Amino acid sequence: MISVLLAASIAAMTNCSAEDPFEDYYNQTGEENNSGTTSGSSSTSATTGDLTTFDVTIDRTSAEPTAVADEYFPDEEDALENNEFTTEINIDMSNPEAKTENGVEITVNGGHITASHGDTKKICYVVSGTTTNGSFTVTGNKKYAVKLNGVSITNPDSAALNLLSDKRAFVVLAEGTDNTLTDGTGGSQKGALYCKGKLLFNGSGQLSVTGNTGNGIHSADYIVFRTGNNIYVKSTTNHGIKANDGVFINGGILNVEVSAAAAKGINCESNILVNGGRTTVITTGAGTYDSTDREAKGAACIKADSVFTINAGELWLKSTGTGGKGINADMEARFNGGNVYVVTTGGQYKSNNDTSSPKGIKADGNITISGGSVWVRTSGYNGEGIETTSTLTISGGEVASYAYDDAINSKSDMTITGGYVYAQGRNNDGLDANGNMYIKGGLVYAICSGTPEVAIDANTEGGKKLYLSGGTVIAVGGLENGSSLTQSCYRTSSWSSNTWYAMTVGSTVFAFKTPSSGGSGIVLSGSSKPTLQSGVSVTGGTSYFGGIGYADASVSGGSGVSLSSYSSGNSGSGGSGWY
Repeated sequence: MISVLLAASIAAMTNCSAEDPFEDYYNQTGEENNSGTTSGSSSTSATTGDLTTFDVTIDRTSAEPTAVADEYFPDEEDALENNEFTTEINIDMSNPEAKTENGVEITVNGGHITASHGDTKKICYVVSGTTTNGSFTVTGNKKYAVKLNGVSITNPDSAALNLLSDKRAFVVLAEGTDNTLTDGTGGSQKGALYCKGKLLFNGSGQLSVTGNTGNGIHSADYIVFRTGNNIYVKSTTNHGIKANDGVFINGGILNVEVSAAAAKGINCESNILVNGGRTTVITTGAGTYDSTDREAKGAACIKADSVFTINAGELWLKSTGTGGKGINADMEARFNGGNVYVVTTGGQYKSNNDTSSPKGIKADGNITISGGSVWVRTSGYNGEGIETTSTLTISGGEVASYAYDDAINSKSDMTITGGYVYAQGRNNDGLDANGNMYIKGGLVYAICSGTPEVAIDANTEGGKKLYLSGGTVIAVGGLENGSSLTQSCYRTSSWSSNTWYAMTVGSTVFAFKTPSSGGSGIVLSGSSKPTLQSGVSVTGGTSYFGGIGYADASVSGGSGVSLSSYSSGNSGSGGSGWY
């Protein structure tokens, strides 16, 4: 499901411009990078369409995507409906009252309230009222619930909500209420909302959390969000949402903004899983040098020290600082469904002979994309779209990347067996595998910047190859020399910019708009010899890549384009075999 933000950008589209929509960006010292291209490239490639114009902004409206995956709980006891909290203890932050009630001891120190339920079970604290110099702290040996029922807590010295029991804490946002938690700069707290145990959000109220010392929300265990939650988190000095043992987003509306250097919007030392809802994260902090780890680091909207997975829901991610990233996973990144939209605008950060480069999506382990939609745009110097230091596999869904550097890159093998894939490198390759490149199926539309880059690249210098044995391929700028082409390829040596073309393979038509600039010539491949028409009018069909590609479209007009057989490297020099 395409969200309101994207729908609005589509509605606002006007005639496509032939100009590159991006301008030069600045490195960490503020000095403009005027190189225009990466080393050795003779030109840049530019495109038009919604992929170049969609933006990411905070959206606190309550309507969330209806498409969800099955809820995931690490333990069935994590679901609120599997528990009973029948003993309610009212806490009025406006009028603190010391008392002992139903096995719970309430102590008061000014505006600071501490509730201790010990071994008493089924306790639900109902918290309301306002304080500008107070806090609510919970201790106890049994799981419990905290219902936020229209409460506003500001603590200038420490956490506003301090859940110090290591048992499950169910935080329930009462329907129709607005709740606010804010900490100050006078303490050493880990979060404005800190939880020592498992932190389990429920309910359909609203919660705003502002962290001015540490993180906004911090759990020393794991965090679960559910449908109905409407939570806004802001941190000025550290991460927005931090968990040690997992972040599981089953639904809800999450909005996160962080501004500190190298801060993460959602940061987890374990797995991050998205099964629904709409999550928006914006980071604005610049890169910084970590003297302890001795490395340059950038901000990231989502940082998983283990595996990142999305099965459903929407992610809207934007990082504007130097070295910033949309998604950064230390292990695997798995895109099984849902919609992901990523924008980075910062350039490369350099310090102490180390660098942090901007990336839309980065994983140290394998990246697999089997469903959903993934859109990425990077515009700052040296920014790559999608990168893995291991293997990358695309078997379904829609993937569209428009990047300053390589659009989609793998340090090892890359395999495409299905889906719709668009990859345009503004100053480099479209698809780039440092190992072998295998294209066996799907539709691939790749564009490079120009000589010596190619639209689809494999590491021939390292004895690797591009193996093309299936699928439908459109490569503006050609293929790597020495490719193994068991499916026949054809070429045209010239093309017109900003022009609608129609490629027909058998009875299947795919209409595509050419960029305003890019590599020379086009290589085409399909299950049978294609035909190509230029200057067509396009109606109907299914839109891909932000409106610059249409499958099963009806086309009319135009003129036929002559195609000749293509064998990689058959003309001697140049990456794509015809220079």
